[in-house]
Amino acid sequence: MKVLVTPRSVTRSGHASLDKLRAAGCEVVFCKPGQQPDESELCALLPGCAGYLAGVEPVTARVLDAAVDLRAISRNGTGVDNIDLAAAAARGIAVLRADGANARGVAELTLAHLLALARGLAPADSALKRGAWERGSAGMEIEGRTLGLIGCGRVGRLVARMALGCDMRVVAFDAFPDAGFQPGAGFRFTGYDEVVSTADFLSLHCPPNADGTPVLTAAAVELMKPGALLINTARYDVFDPAAVLAALDSDRLAGVALDAFDTEPPTDQRLVQHPKVLSTPHIGGYTRESIDRAMIGAVENLLEALVGV
Repeated sequence: MKVLVTPRSVTRSGHASLDKLRAAGCEVVFCKPGQQPDESELCALLPGCAGYLAGVEPVTARVLDAAVDLRAISRNGTGVDNIDLAAAAARGIAVLRADGANARGVAELTLAHLLALARGLAPADSALKRGAWERGSAGMEIEGRTLGLIGCGRVGRLVARMALGCDMRVVAFDAFPDAGFQPGAGFRFTGYDEVVSTADFLSLHCPPNADGTPVLTAAAVELMKPGALLINTARYDVFDPAAVLAALDSDRLAGVALDAFDTEPPTDQRLVQHPKVLSTPHIGGYTRESIDRAMIGAVENLLEALVGV
């Protein structure tokens, strides 16, 4: 059986977990090393493949039409919104997830972004690199500040615990809140509007809406506290980028941190180039530990689907 492997970190450097596929009799094939494959490349590579260990590249109906022998797609992560699930189901292709594998990596990056925004680390570093001694605006300490979470699943719960450890208050909205999650006296679940309107820092940890509308709408951005800071380490389309850009330009938002984009690398540079935006190239799950957990989980899921082991 042939198995296509496309996650960029793996096609660039390989991973020991792939030896399990080979030991089970699978032929492992790769896309271009270190690059996210486009639709045409996937259509060329997938015919003849029974398995597909996928990254974050879009997997469209056209791709699945070309994948005539495909039985299972295994993601090296939790998100599957890049895959046309209806098209996969119609073709009898199983879609598998390595649930929670990169949660800690994403949560720790979220905290890093929060602290970097609070202390203005990116502009301070940039000024020194160009030879200027510019302290800029005074930073803020996060003790006693309110962190709002939109989405409180695996990542959100870890972020909540980390924030409480920094003496923050945490309010969270989740469509299906876990009533058993009570990490401390400074945490509570509440309604969407209260989370958005009371947060000093608002962090997004939710999947996109099924209908394509943003979770953080333009109206919600208007509800945010003047001077609030926004962090998105989830998916780009969970917020309204035009509304966020306008809020930055009007000083309603003091800063934004992003780790996900509409296309990667992003073609729309307006937010990336904005002086109040701190951007990272989708590195939330890009830690040695997260990669190991995700790849081991993805390989095990694929072997179970293809050979029952």
